[in-house]
Amino acid sequence: MFVNKMPRYEILSQDAMAVLDKGWRRLVSDIGVEFLSDRALDLFRAAGQTVEGNLVRFDPDFVLEQVAKAPREFDVQARNPANSVHLGGDHMAFGAVYGPPFVRDGEVRREATMDDFRRFTKLAQRFPQLDSAGGVVCEPNDTPLDSRHLDMVLALQTLTDKIYMGNVVSGGNARDTIAMTEILFGGREAIERTPATISLINCNSPLRWDDRMLDAQLEYSAANQAVVITPFLLMGAMSPVSVPATLVQQMAEALTGIALSQLIRPGSPVIFGSFLSNIDMQSGSPCFGTPESAIGLLCTGQIARRFGLPFRTGGGLTSSQTADAQSAYEAMMTMLPTFLAGTNWVMHAAGWLEGGLVASYEKFVIDIEILRMLQAEFTPLEIDEAALAFDAHAEVGHGGHFLGAAHTMERFRTCFYRPLVSSSANYERWLRNGGQDAAARAGEIARKQLEDYEQPPLDEAIRAELDEYVVRRRKELGD
Repeated sequence: MFVNKMPRYEILSQDAMAVLDKGWRRLVSDIGVEFLSDRALDLFRAAGQTVEGNLVRFDPDFVLEQVAKAPREFDVQARNPANSVHLGGDHMAFGAVYGPPFVRDGEVRREATMDDFRRFTKLAQRFPQLDSAGGVVCEPNDTPLDSRHLDMVLALQTLTDKIYMGNVVSGGNARDTIAMTEILFGGREAIERTPATISLINCNSPLRWDDRMLDAQLEYSAANQAVVITPFLLMGAMSPVSVPATLVQQMAEALTGIALSQLIRPGSPVIFGSFLSNIDMQSGSPCFGTPESAIGLLCTGQIARRFGLPFRTGGGLTSSQTADAQSAYEAMMTMLPTFLAGTNWVMHAAGWLEGGLVASYEKFVIDIEILRMLQAEFTPLEIDEAALAFDAHAEVGHGGHFLGAAHTMERFRTCFYRPLVSSSANYERWLRNGGQDAAARAGEIARKQLEDYEQPPLDEAIRAELDEYVVRRRKELGD
C-alpha cells in the first residue's frame, strides 16, 4: 500500500474549526439525529442520552467520549499477508468503484452482470495500485436479489487475495459476510483479533440512520470488523447549499454513528467517512469533480485528524457519461485533493462513471493511470550526492548531450515515470498505430489485463467449504 509522507494541505483556521465545532454540537443536541433501530435506541437510552421515539438528542461531550475509544490506526488482514493494509496515519489504501447498476464497455452501456462483477474483480487483482476490489464493484442484475451477495463475496474472496468490503444491504447479509470471512481466515477469533473486512455504513442524510444500515453496523461492529461511517451529502439535496453547513452536518452524522459503534463494542475499528459534493442548481442532477467537493474533501481530512480518526473520502469521481476529457479532469479534481488531504481509505478509486451509475472498463484503466501518476508525484524526492550527477557533467562537457551518457544509460529504465495509457508518439507513428484516443487505448489494456489474469491460489478445502456455504444459504433464502 501507499505511504503518503508529503505535508497535508489544511485550509481551516483554528477560528474556523471552533465555529464548526460549535455547529455540530448544537445540531446533535438541539435538532438531534434519528436512528430507525430499537437496538440502537436501547443502547443510547442506556447510555443516558435523550430518546424520543426514533430521535436521539446527544450530549456532545458524551459523543466525544465514545469517539475517543475508537483506534487511531488499525490493520485489516488479507488472505495474502503481503496485501494486508494499515489504515490511519500516513497510509493510503485504494478500492475500486462501488455500487453502479450499469456498466460501460466501449460504446455499449448496459445493465451489470455477475460476469462483469468478476471481471472488475480480476482487474483489481491485476493492478498493484489497488489494495482492494472494494465491495459492490457493480450490481449484478442477472442474479437473484436475495442471494447475490453470496456470489459477490465469494468472488471477492476467491478471485483476489486482497482485502474486501462486506455486504450491508441487511443484517442477514452482514452475518453471511462474517460467516464466509470466518471460513476464509480460520474462525471468529482470527477475524476479531485482526479485522478482515471493511463495510460501508451510509447515513440517510439529513440526520437519519436507517434500519438496514444500522442492522449491518450492529453485526460488523460486534464482530470487530471495520465500518466506514459515511454521511451521504449532496449540497442542495441532502444538506444546505453551503460548504460550512454541510461540514457541520457531516460531523454530526459521522460522530453519532461512530459513537454507536463504540457502544456496540468499545474499541471497534471505525473510519470517519465523507461523501460530499453538490447538485446542479439548474437541473438538480448530482455533480462530481467540482471545486466545492474538493474543498469539502480537504476540510474533512483536517477535521478527521482533529478527532484522531482514520478517514475516507475522495476517489476518481465524475459526472461524465463516457471516458472522455471531462471524466479525466473531474477525476483528477477529486483525486488530487484526496492525496493532499492524506485520505486513508479511498473508495471509487477506479472505474466510476456517470455519477456512480456506471462502472466503466475504460475509465477503470484511466483511473489507474491517475493513481500511478499521483503515487509517483507524492513520493518524496531523494536528494543525495549520486543524484547530483557530477560525473555526467564531467563526461558530457559544455554544449554536449546527456542521452548517451553513462549516468543516463545506467538509469534510463527507471529514471522517469513510464505511462500506462498516455501516448507521446509523434503524429505519424500515432496514426500508424491506429490513431486511438486514450479511452480506446485504455479499453485494450483492460482486455489484455483480463487475458493475463491468473487466479491467486487458495486451499481447496477452504474453497469447498465456501462453496458449500453459498449453496446452502442460497437454498435457505429460497433462490
